[in-house]
Amino acid sequence: MKKVTGLGGVFFKCDNPQSMNEWYAKNLGLATSDYGTTFEWRQAEDPSKTGSTTWCTFPQGTENFNPSTQSFMINYRVENLVALVDELKKDNVTIVDEIAEYEYGKFVHVLDPEGNIIELWEPAGE
Repeated sequence: MKKVTGLGGVFFKCDNPQSMNEWYAKNLGLATSDYGTTFEWRQAEDPSKTGSTTWCTFPQGTENFNPSTQSFMINYRVENLVALVDELKKDNVTIVDEIAEYEYGKFVHVLDPEGNIIELWEPAGE
């Protein structure tokens, strides 16, 4: 079974998300908004299919990364999230929440052995 298929996003905490977005826009050319920025690309195996990777800042007090105490979260694109979660449970991986489904895909959060939060995302239509 194919597991991780790519990087879906990088998210990190900072003292002033708006200021950080402005700094990254000015100094590194990121087209940021309140929700960060999205990099769109084409899949190497099938260039007719597109994908995206998100970059986003969060305030220090966000609870989105809980129970991890780290200041970052990485989102990995995956295939067949339901089957992958079943495999992870068999391997005693800590599953933080239930699979949530939105119009843009399915999500679940897990912890690695050092307590880093990882977001797994199965994009809609894949």
